[in-house]
Amino acid sequence: MTRIPEEDRNVMEQAIYLPMVLTVLNRDITVIENSPFKLRQPYLNLIEETMKVIQKELASVKRYMKKNQLAVKQLQRDEAFTMYLFLYHGYEENHNYFNPRIRNKVQELLEHYLYKRHSAKAGAQKHGAS
Repeated sequence: MTRIPEEDRNVMEQAIYLPMVLTVLNRDITVIENSPFKLRQPYLNLIEETMKVIQKELASVKRYMKKNQLAVKQLQRDEAFTMYLFLYHGYEENHNYFNPRIRNKVQELLEHYLYKRHSAKAGAQKHGAS
């Protein structure tokens, strides 16, 4: 059983996932730059703006973790699982993550940051204006 409250655990998981999302987007920039796109700049702009938003959120996560004495370290990885050490106010906990679950979460976050966050904002503005 974990001693870490769900809210703090979610923040710690963001410290795992957000750098992975940035890595994927960096690779995508390279692919787009080397692809025969007719007009590549709009795609690059979208990715770069998305990365700025993610970097701000990651900075916020890191500040929260430092302020609240939280840390996450990857311990080991194999084909199926990745183990992380969660440090919470002096307590240590090992957490095993199924690699396909990590990939699915990163994909979900990519979808959120690339387009779902825009439709959520538009929906909130639409409902707020009525």
